[in-house]
Amino acid sequence: MSTSTAFESDAKFGKAALIVTGCLTAAVIPLSIAGPAVVVPSINQALGGSAVELTWIINAYILTYGSATLAAGSLADTYGRKRVWLSGMLLFAVITAAIPFMPSVFWIDILRLIQGLGAAAAFAGAMAALTQEFDGHARTRAFSLIGTTFGAGAAFGPFMAGLLIDTLGWQWVFFLPALVALLASALIAPFARETRDPGATGLDWPGAISFTAGLAVLTYGIILAPERGWHHAWVLACLAGALMLLAAFVVIERRQAKPMLDLSLFANARFVGVQVLAIAPAYAYIVLLVMLPARFIGVEGYSALAAGQMMIALSAPLLVVPFVAGVLARWINVGVLSGIGLVIAAAGLAWLGLTLSGGAQSARLLAMLVIGIGIGLPWGLMDGLAVSVVPKERAGMAAGIFNAVRLAGDGMAIAAVGAMMSANILSGLVVCVPDGASGQMTNADLVEASNRLAMSDLHNALAHWPAVGRSLLLQAYEGAFRFQLLVLAGAAAATAILVLVLLGRVRRHD
Repeated sequence: MSTSTAFESDAKFGKAALIVTGCLTAAVIPLSIAGPAVVVPSINQALGGSAVELTWIINAYILTYGSATLAAGSLADTYGRKRVWLSGMLLFAVITAAIPFMPSVFWIDILRLIQGLGAAAAFAGAMAALTQEFDGHARTRAFSLIGTTFGAGAAFGPFMAGLLIDTLGWQWVFFLPALVALLASALIAPFARETRDPGATGLDWPGAISFTAGLAVLTYGIILAPERGWHHAWVLACLAGALMLLAAFVVIERRQAKPMLDLSLFANARFVGVQVLAIAPAYAYIVLLVMLPARFIGVEGYSALAAGQMMIALSAPLLVVPFVAGVLARWINVGVLSGIGLVIAAAGLAWLGLTLSGGAQSARLLAMLVIGIGIGLPWGLMDGLAVSVVPKERAGMAAGIFNAVRLAGDGMAIAAVGAMMSANILSGLVVCVPDGASGQMTNADLVEASNRLAMSDLHNALAHWPAVGRSLLLQAYEGAFRFQLLVLAGAAAATAILVLVLLGRVRRHD
């Protein structure tokens, strides 16, 4: 074998190993969203915890991950993509492995906040590093594969969590991602190449702090609303503070010679369209990873494993459809494909809303399958689009803003859905419960019961309000759940129209 041939072979092996490492990174991120959604009832049984504390097991991770991703992308461009990728992955591994040893739900919530920071650094660093290694068709294939792997983590997260809970215990829902993260860390060191933006002048600290804090405070305010109410002074203060911080971020970035986020990009319809597309999976898919397993376990009485098996109908298409979308993108515009996918997802959400409460198991599984097929069309195309809207040397910034929008969208969608569910259930209980029964409860009990039902925790909701009875609680719950799915269907349809308008003429290799 000639020297040049051996060099080419080594280079191909190195790039293949790098893609595998990127896929491992992409797999553990959604696994840490979908898995804990199934494990919350087991943690509640083992450690107790209030409705608010248990909700934060999901929300804490998403809050910090979504808020810190943009700053992490800028750090990667400035100080080294490999360094940020490896540091984030190691932090993620250590914190994730420590979660099962915490003595209370409160401490699990704290570690989930730190875990989200590690995930933000790892994923932003990985996307920025991989962008430097691939171009054209190769980049599209690499990012489609990573998008599919991200989908696989989401697809099998609930099933894997259910299997682990029923066989090894709920602690392994955290031990397994920690082991995968350690494996990814071991591969990053020898195979990733250190790169950075040669024109970087240092991190834009005022911009990073104002944006991260603004997004975190906004998400926190939305998460707090079901507990305190939208008119509570603390909730209003959070929302007002978030608007002030984000306005300050805009002012800061406009004055920076080398901004963390080039605001002029928002004059580009394609860039705006990519950000709109980034939000779509939040309410067309991600919220279902939290809502449906909780319903199957807490209301319908299925085991964690059975709930995970049913979730495969929703998520299995993400293992196949993104590859199909990558092939179709040779002939059909990416924006058109994405818009069609969101229309299909909207139809599936509406169908699920109308059939979920019925007795036909096959109908709701088919509806979940339709949703998965619909969201799978844009799923494998989004990451490649995100890094193609700016020059290669600013890829970390592009990956950062895209993932910040996507993950902030996930966090706010989950929080908003929880707030809407709780509010609708509360209204339903006030309307349908007899006056004698409602008079036996304090406002705090009523809010706690509504929050428990919004989490699909029927057992503890009934314990807080035993005078009402199971049937009336279910009546309020089912009405709120059906309405929520129809709202999500409308949001997906509206987003499809926006994507078609903004990205309808974009081809894969523009």
